[in-house]
Amino acid sequence: MEQTKILITGGAGNVGGALARRLVENPNYFVVIADNLSTGSREKLPSKEYANWSFVTCDVNDYRDISELMMAYKFDYVFHYAAVVGVKRTQDNPIMVLNDIDGIKNVLNLSKNTSVKRAFFSSSSEVYGEPVELPQHEETTPLNSRVPYAVVKNVGEAFFRSFKKSYGLDFTIFRFFNTYGPNQSKDFVVSKFLSLALQNKDITIYGDGTQTRTFCYVDDNVDACVKIFEEEHEMNDVINIGGADEITILDLAKLVIRKTNSSSKIIHLPPLPEGDMSRRMPDNSKMKRILGRPMISIEEGIEKMLAHPEFKPE
Repeated sequence: MEQTKILITGGAGNVGGALARRLVENPNYFVVIADNLSTGSREKLPSKEYANWSFVTCDVNDYRDISELMMAYKFDYVFHYAAVVGVKRTQDNPIMVLNDIDGIKNVLNLSKNTSVKRAFFSSSSEVYGEPVELPQHEETTPLNSRVPYAVVKNVGEAFFRSFKKSYGLDFTIFRFFNTYGPNQSKDFVVSKFLSLALQNKDITIYGDGTQTRTFCYVDDNVDACVKIFEEEHEMNDVINIGGADEITILDLAKLVIRKTNSSSKIIHLPPLPEGDMSRRMPDNSKMKRILGRPMISIEEGIEKMLAHPEFKPE
């Protein structure tokens, strides 16, 4: 039987890497991971014990780069996860963020002209802007955000819908809320707090720490996305992928200090000028129905991270 060929752009990142590591466990898949390694790393790639994957250093925003790859392989499915990520990084590099629109167009144009049956897009909770209603439901996207990252994700969603309408290219849009896990870089909140607490260093929080977030352990994210792909759920639709238990950033810091028996102190910095939303909470009923099992709580998730070699004390 011929293997199903799958492309993951941004596959050396936290979520893309976790997806790649899961998919290669199925010998019927051949997975190609494309990443320019600007924020991704080779450590997040699947194990060498699997032969059904390859890695290509590739800038998706460069048409020649990505077209050579997609023309050579004739993929069946594409997961477009490549993007500039991280609140501070995206705010410091707005033009770099806007350039990701080129990558979205490149992937879609090449998908419609090759053999791609369905394309998946990593959108973001940022498309909801400052919340107008909670929980945030897939049908109510207020489009009131001013930060370039949110704008690009909104434009991306519009491109995926438009390519379905114009060319019949099937899609699914994943709106990712905060996903955390042991391979996440240290500029994301859970990893950052854990790493500081394990060194007994001060934990800094922007503002008073009353801003809330929900957190989704990476295994829940990947399990849901793989089921959506394999069982053909949410075809030509949008789905929130995230946890629904709100926690304030201050309480998260306290929880991390407690779990690590740390002597870290919590230090408050001035609030970020923009982009640090006061609340984030998805309606994740679709995701929970697809998962068909309880989700991993933030307490359990932190314990799983602490059990990982990356977070073992030196």
